[in-house]
Amino acid sequence: MNKQPFFFRYCSDDWRKRLSVYIRLMRADKPIGTLLLLWPTYWALWVAAEGVPNIGILLAFTLGTFFMRSAGCVINDFADRDFDGAVERTKNRPFARGEVRPKEALLLTAALCLAAAVCLLPLNRLTWLMSLPALFLAMTYPFTKRFFPIPQFYLGLAFSFGIPMAFAAVSESVPFVAWLMFAANALWTLAYDTVYAMADKEDDLKIGIKTSAITFGDNDIAAVMAFHAGFTLLMLLLGGMIGATLPYWLAAAAVAVCQVRQYFRIRGRNRQICFQTFVGNNRIGWLWFAGLALHYAFA
Repeated sequence: MNKQPFFFRYCSDDWRKRLSVYIRLMRADKPIGTLLLLWPTYWALWVAAEGVPNIGILLAFTLGTFFMRSAGCVINDFADRDFDGAVERTKNRPFARGEVRPKEALLLTAALCLAAAVCLLPLNRLTWLMSLPALFLAMTYPFTKRFFPIPQFYLGLAFSFGIPMAFAAVSESVPFVAWLMFAANALWTLAYDTVYAMADKEDDLKIGIKTSAITFGDNDIAAVMAFHAGFTLLMLLLGGMIGATLPYWLAAAAVAVCQVRQYFRIRGRNRQICFQTFVGNNRIGWLWFAGLALHYAFA
C-alpha cells in the first residue's frame, strides 16, 4: 500500500526525493510538536472567544502554527547540523545523513515563515506586533543550547506566544488571563521538554550542549514534577477566573493522574520510556482543551 502523499504522484523522481527530505526536515511526518503548540493556542482562542472562536481566526492559527513549528524544526536542524550525527535519536535526520545543504534549509525556513506571515494577513495589527517576538524566539531558540543552562525555558517562552497572539486576534487586547495562561504553558513546556532532554542526556553530555536535564542533574525528575505542579496550579487558577464548570475540573483531575503516571514512568530514566512520556503530553493538552470546550458548551 502506497502511503506517500497524493501530490507525490505528480512529481518527478528527483522532486519526490527532495520533498521527502523537506518533509522530514520540517518533521511534518511527526506531528507531536505541532500538537503541543496547537493545544495551548486553542485554549487561548476558546477562552478569549468564550467558547465560540471565529472560524477564520481558528484556521489562520491552525495553519500558522503548523508553518511556524515546521520552520522551527528546520532552523533547529540547521543549528545542530554538526551535532545530530553524534546523537542516537537524531543520527538519521537529513543533515546528519548529508541529504540537505545549509542554503536549502535557510531558504525553506524563509518560505515557511512567509507562509505563516500570510496566515496573519486577515488579523489585526496587535496580532502582527505580537508575532514579532514570537518569530524572534522561535528562530533563536536552537542557538541557546550553546550557552544557556536551561534552553527549555527559552523554548517555553517561544511555545507560549500563540496565547497572547490568540487573545490579540480575538479581542484586540492581551488581558491578565492571557499572561496567566502564558506562564502556565511555559511551565508545561519546561516539564515535557526536560523529559525529552532526559532521553538525550548521555549524548548531549558528550557533545557539550546544554539542556535542563543536564543542568538539574540528579534533580531532573523532581524539577519535571515541580514544573508540572506549577502548570496545574496556574490552570486551576484559570478555572477559578473563568468560573469553570464540572467538565473543566474533571479534566484537571485526569491531567493530575497523567502527571503522576509520568513520574512513575520516568524515574528509571530509560531513554525510550522518557521519549514516549514526552509524546504522551499530547494527552494532557487535549484533556485541558476538552475541559475548556465542554465548559463553554454547557455553561
